[in-house]
Amino acid sequence: MQFFDSHGVRIAYIDVAPASGAGDPVLLIHGFGPNHAVNWVNTQWVKTLTHAGYRAIALDNRGHGQSDKLYDPAAYTPTVMAEDSRRLLDYLGIGRADVMGYSMGARVAATLALNHPERVRSLLIGGLGIHLVEGEGLPPGIADAMEAPSLDVLTDPTERMFRAFAEQTKSDRKALAACLRGSRQNLLRGQVAQIYVPTLIAVGTKDHLAGSPQELAAVMPNARALDIPNRDHNVSVGDMNHKRGVLAFLAERP
Repeated sequence: MQFFDSHGVRIAYIDVAPASGAGDPVLLIHGFGPNHAVNWVNTQWVKTLTHAGYRAIALDNRGHGQSDKLYDPAAYTPTVMAEDSRRLLDYLGIGRADVMGYSMGARVAATLALNHPERVRSLLIGGLGIHLVEGEGLPPGIADAMEAPSLDVLTDPTERMFRAFAEQTKSDRKALAACLRGSRQNLLRGQVAQIYVPTLIAVGTKDHLAGSPQELAAVMPNARALDIPNRDHNVSVGDMNHKRGVLAFLAERP
């Protein structure tokens, strides 16, 4: 594990060289709740990318994993978190990278592509469709669930799932509550329409949190959708169809 300073916030990351050659860099931004290892290493994404000849870079988002924990929701807006990723590219001397985000990480990745299009070679959005611009994304009750006195008092299945996962990973639940409250900001349709980089939007057909990938692709000028058959929000990230679709997309993009 390595660390760098992102405007006063200590951010943890890994930087894994390709199996052979120099390798185009792919920056991986995980979703709400897990960390780089759960989202990208354990699901074999890092292995998949490096074996395909790419350089895989993955950070622990602020509030997660081994990165600093903050407790003000304003410290977790998508714009603020996108700057962590931009500064990591700066720190590593990378001018432009393919950027892949899942769920909350997809919101951060899209914000990075909007604010710094010159740094994003292509955008890979996973686990997030039209809810990038409409709806609420993850339910707000998840933040309250993180602060509940115990798992036993929770009845909502989604809230229970996220709380149980946070306990399993020994996460800082107070930081996660602040993160969810700060990161649930949607982009506007007009903003998304300004993201011109080649974009792939991959969502499981049983993912009820993400919204339609086809509807989001229709808003963007250079995007296409990828259905991940019979997968829900949690399982889609590591699915082989997801990996095959991403590798094919990367091979075709300019």
